[in-house]
Amino acid sequence: MALPYTRAVYKTVDGQEIDARVYVPSTTKREKCPVVINIHGGAFMLGSAGMVNADQIQDCLTRGWLAVVPNHRLCPQVNVLEGPMQDIRDLLVWIQDGHLEAHIAASSTPLAIDQDHIFAFGTSSGGHLALALGFGVPRPVAGIYDMYGVCCFDDAGWSATIPHIKALLPNGASDEVVKEIFAESPIPIEGGVSLEGQAKPGPPDVSVPRIAYAMAQIGSGTVIDAIFPEKSRGDKGFQEVDPILNVDSNFPPTVIVHGQGDRMVSIEYSRRLYAALQEKGVKSQLVEVPNEDHTFAARMQVGSDTWNLQRQGFDFLESLL
Repeated sequence: MALPYTRAVYKTVDGQEIDARVYVPSTTKREKCPVVINIHGGAFMLGSAGMVNADQIQDCLTRGWLAVVPNHRLCPQVNVLEGPMQDIRDLLVWIQDGHLEAHIAASSTPLAIDQDHIFAFGTSSGGHLALALGFGVPRPVAGIYDMYGVCCFDDAGWSATIPHIKALLPNGASDEVVKEIFAESPIPIEGGVSLEGQAKPGPPDVSVPRIAYAMAQIGSGTVIDAIFPEKSRGDKGFQEVDPILNVDSNFPPTVIVHGQGDRMVSIEYSRRLYAALQEKGVKSQLVEVPNEDHTFAARMQVGSDTWNLQRQGFDFLESLL
């Protein structure tokens, strides 16, 4: 499904434009249009705005919402706090400061933005970045849909190997691959592949250096060290980047959807996050999807049981309007 969109540049870093795709609904039920920021997955090292589920975008458009799908700088040349998190937070401020409304007025039919109902949605690492719009920002989003996102960064499970991924590169990434990755300039905003499913069937193409590097980290249980190395943590540890360490009574309403068969990001992390939200009295919901592994958003079919279960996430956001 190819949906029409316009390109908006929301920030520039070292001469590089960092952009987002803006999808505008054909009709809206309200005088002001809600916005959902839809953030791609990819272990913070892969993916792009073109690699999200188009059916989910269409669902948002059918509800009369604007969908903004951003690119962001990719790790490991920049750490997760200074790169992906900072970029997505700057996008939120860009929207709140009226630049999205101005972009739409210049490129299509003018549309009033509902600044009180800007939502964040993301899958996997994008789920984490959606949660990062609930803390550490001047004005958090109105609601969050976290789809099998990552948290609990200090848990020992993050250092465990993942056999079916490690089998792609049994000996890890070569020194040449690592050197090539860190030599990339400017820092890439598109990783060429997404953990939400490949552009074509088959396993990831590990002949591509960035894909090889990311898969080596995932398979070897070294993702956290790659995206937020110890030197970046300082005395604060994971406080600045781990959503579960930032849940308080003011955290935005949050819905979590996670597959019970997830072999890459344990569903236990989402259960812990949900428990933390409940403990602080935050309006929240956890939807567990039977039999689904990680990145099931790439495979689900509209109308399936899985589709209907994950759609509860968008229904939750709509209940906040």
